[in-house]
Amino acid sequence: MIKRGKPTKNGQVKLTFSVPAERAPGGVSLVGDFNGWDPYSHPMQRKNGAYQVNVTVPADRDICFRYLAHGGVWFDDEDADRHDHHGGHLHAITVQAPPVEIAEAPGERAPRPKTIKAPTTRVAGNKSLVTSALATS
Repeated sequence: MIKRGKPTKNGQVKLTFSVPAERAPGGVSLVGDFNGWDPYSHPMQRKNGAYQVNVTVPADRDICFRYLAHGGVWFDDEDADRHDHHGGHLHAITVQAPPVEIAEAPGERAPRPKTIKAPTTRVAGNKSLVTSALATS
């Protein structure tokens, strides 16, 4: 689980990473591009049945991270914004686009597309041939 704090006045954001203790019985560290992928920089502390660690990063920066468990076992956090072969990626602050609304006047419907009929010519046998230039291409 990942909790994002609010950006501070100096442009930093506190991120709290949490992993259930049963997921990594021997201990776990948070590693990523924010700490040079150093497994000793952010060891997670066991607290209330989970491992936790706080990291402060610039609010305008995206980070890439993974967890490294005891025995050299790497795993990702499903709460990351996206994943690739490097691990999880996280935006320090969550940016939500405002909802887009389409305004229609009450009782008004969107216009229907017009049907255009191509001119036809009758030939022997009552079959229609389209004489439009579009049909001959």
